[in-house]
Order: sequence, then C-alpha cells, then structure tokens
Amino acid sequence: MSHPKIAIVILNWNGAKLLPQFLPSIIEFSKNDFTDIIVADNGSTDDSLQILQSQFSEVKILDLKQNYGFACGYNEALKQIDADYFVILNSDVEVTKGWLEDPIRLMENDSSIAAVQPKILSYNQKTHFEYAGAAGGFIDRFGYPFCRGRIFSEVEEDRGQYNDSIDIFWATGACMFVRAKCFHEVGGFDADFWAHMEEIDLCWRLKNRGYRVVYTPESTVYHVGGGTLSYDNPRKLYLNFRNNLWLLYKNLPAGQLFYILFIRMILDGVAAFKLLAEFNLNGIKSVLKAHFQFWLSLPALRQKRKMSRQVGHPVKSVGIFPKSIVFQFYVWKRKRFSEINF
Repeated sequence: MSHPKIAIVILNWNGAKLLPQFLPSIIEFSKNDFTDIIVADNGSTDDSLQILQSQFSEVKILDLKQNYGFACGYNEALKQIDADYFVILNSDVEVTKGWLEDPIRLMENDSSIAAVQPKILSYNQKTHFEYAGAAGGFIDRFGYPFCRGRIFSEVEEDRGQYNDSIDIFWATGACMFVRAKCFHEVGGFDADFWAHMEEIDLCWRLKNRGYRVVYTPESTVYHVGGGTLSYDNPRKLYLNFRNNLWLLYKNLPAGQLFYILFIRMILDGVAAFKLLAEFNLNGIKSVLKAHFQFWLSLPALRQKRKMSRQVGHPVKSVGIFPKSIVFQFYVWKRKRFSEINF
C-alpha cells in the first residue's frame, strides 16, 4: 500500500530571521520519501531566498515573485503543488517528533475529515496554549471565534485538560492539515480576506459540504504568534471586523442571517464606543472603515454566499456555541473553556 503524498507548505514573507530558527525542527521531524517541505516566498525583499538556497538544500523553493497576502499567497502556492495532503504551516512554528503521523492517520482512516489541527502551544511559554488555535477553534452564534484553551486574551496553561480528540469548528492557519481534494473542492481560501479569519471561512465552507474538522492532541507544535500585526494595530482591527462580517454573511443559514448581522452591528457599535473611551481614534476609524467596506462588498458577497451554501448540507452544530461568548466572558467572568456550558 502506497503512502499518501504530503506537502508541508510554509508561506514566507521577509522571514530571513525565522527560517534558520524554525526550519531545522521541520526538516528533522518531517524528512522522508513521501513528504516535501516547500517554502513559498511571498515576494520577500530581505535575504530569505539566499538563505534557503545556501543553507537548506532539503527544502524546495516556490518563488511567488510578489506579496499576495496570506490567503491568496497560499492559493497561488497550493495550486502549483501536487499532494494528497497539505500542511499549512506558519514560518514561526517549531514542530516535534511524530507531529505528522496522527493527523494524517485520522484523515486516511475517515474520508469525512477534511482538516485536522494539532495542539498549539506557545513557543515563548511552552507550558501554555498559544493564542492562535490552542486546542481547537470554536465560534459563538454571533461570529466571535475562541478556542479550547483561549477565550479572547485569556490563555490557559496546558495541564492535559484537552488531551482528547474531538470535532471542532475551525483549525488554525498557523498549523492546519487539510485534504488537498477538499481544499480545491471549496475553492481554497477566500483571497479577498487577505489575512485573518480566512481559515475559519475555509472550515465553515468545508462544513457546508458535509466535511468534518478535527483536533488531535497526539500532534504538538510550538507557535511564536503575533509575528505580523499586533492585536491593537489599526490594520489588524480593520481586517478582523471586516472579515468577521464577511464570514457571517457568506456562511450563515438564511433563517439566521439578518438577525445575527443586526446583533453584530450593535455589538460592533459597543466596541467602537469602548475604543472611543480609550481615545483610540485610529481604532474607531478601523471599525467604521470595516463596516463601510462590508456594505460596499455586498454584491460580491451575495455571489460568494450562493457558492458557499449551494451544496445544501446543513452545518452541524458541533463547534458553534449557541449563546454569546462575549456575555459569558465579560458578564459571567467565565474565562476558561471548561466553564462554558455548551
């Protein structure tokens, strides 16, 4: 029986300092006859390509020539790569022994699984989960994402409390194993997202087609995180607010769409007033710009919504918290996943 072909694909942009730090663990724990390690360079202007050519002969280079952003960059790269499974991996991730085996085994044994996320721990504080993904992604009914092990800014220590393999709603783009056939079937990432929440949108579209997304604790990686834009960066605020509205409009069932969007408009207004109280004028501009762009994008979003939901599979409620995580966190002070009553 032949082994499936695996492509570990790292999207790099000006990561000359990260490549020598993180590629060695990937090469050490991933090198075999059926796995390719590929760095897709997103138009770097630093010494990334020279470092790869001179120091890492085991790594294949895919020069994209320009900066496409995260979502489109991966789309451009993956359509040029022949593999059964893609491992989408950030350039600031350290992997561990055996990290490849269990996610691939899960998908090989169950064709309904389209994507798998490993346990994501913090590179800088290895006893704790990492913000981007932790022990698997979830979403509340109003579109706010959170994780087992991380709700908003509250990150838990890993004490083995999430050492069970379960279905989740979304897998982080920091380290996502995805079946190549499924990735292409749903059209890959939505390139218009540029970055932030594009992996949630991808997983939602996969679920709309009846596929599952799974978390496994048998694979562990360490992620630095925060390597692109800080949380309160105006650009990041804009992308998060805009992309979250896009996410909801594209994927919500018809019976929930307008009610949920109405509530989100109110909640985003509350967030804007909070930014005003903090005298964060750039933040307020980001929220307003995001909403303006949302309304401007409606014609294109309607077409995307038709494509996202045309297959007609009802999304299973697994991974969707039926209440407000904002209310749970800020009003009831429930700051650990185990305290949330699904």
